[in-house]
Amino acid sequence: MVRPRKQFGQHWLKSDKALDAIVKAAECSTNDRILEIGPGTGILTRRLLPLVESLVAVEIDRDLCELLVKQLGKKENFILLQGDFLTLDLDANLVAFPKFQQPNKVVANIPYNITGPIIEKLLGTIANPNPQPFDAIVLLIQKEVAERLYAQAGSKAFGALSVRVQYLAECELICHVPAGAFYPPPKVDSAVVRLRPRQMEVTARDPKRLENLVKLGFGAKRKMLRNNLQSVVDRDRLSQLLEQLNINPQARAEEISTQQWVELVNLLDVGNGE
Repeated sequence: MVRPRKQFGQHWLKSDKALDAIVKAAECSTNDRILEIGPGTGILTRRLLPLVESLVAVEIDRDLCELLVKQLGKKENFILLQGDFLTLDLDANLVAFPKFQQPNKVVANIPYNITGPIIEKLLGTIANPNPQPFDAIVLLIQKEVAERLYAQAGSKAFGALSVRVQYLAECELICHVPAGAFYPPPKVDSAVVRLRPRQMEVTARDPKRLENLVKLGFGAKRKMLRNNLQSVVDRDRLSQLLEQLNINPQARAEEISTQQWVELVNLLDVGNGE
């Protein structure tokens, strides 16, 4: 048995209830090509393999790779890539394996310390969305981060991450997972979330500008939006635009929904004659 390594943020999921919830949320079919990030000992991998066409696993730990090859290496619909998912060129590594190219779903229990970068690589950014979006992304992540992903405007959890992710995907809470469901137990509780990449009904005319304004807007959460953005937008003009959108001119960034952020940026562009 390979021991969990702190340097890789490893915690082995041992709860059948949580594993069942993850698999159910993935809505697997025999046509699905799954990407699993950080398979660990393969406990989730084994449940997925009989249900799908193929599964690509990416694991950074060499010892775990040896274990996975011994136990699952003969499965015809399984391929294992050793490396850091954040720097790995998935397409280049799979070019010689047609059966495993272009996974359409992601199902994974990912390390908490790199959750943000992983989500960004999977979804892309507001300015540069993933050109080949997945059908669904099911992740087991830290509960606090999960709450930020599906938070609604006006709640304490709603922030820049909420806007960035919700612009690119529908976010849904599947279930909470207590720390005791893992070995060793982490210091925080977890949650399973499902992201469904999609395009918003109204998109930003200038996605890069939206990205920048969101960053500035949430720079100091206790300040009113017009104060946070005064370096790039005149305060009086911003107040007028907020009123036009039926938003309190004294609103803070977290009181404005993702759709309203888009509408605000588009009004700014119209005002600039763009």
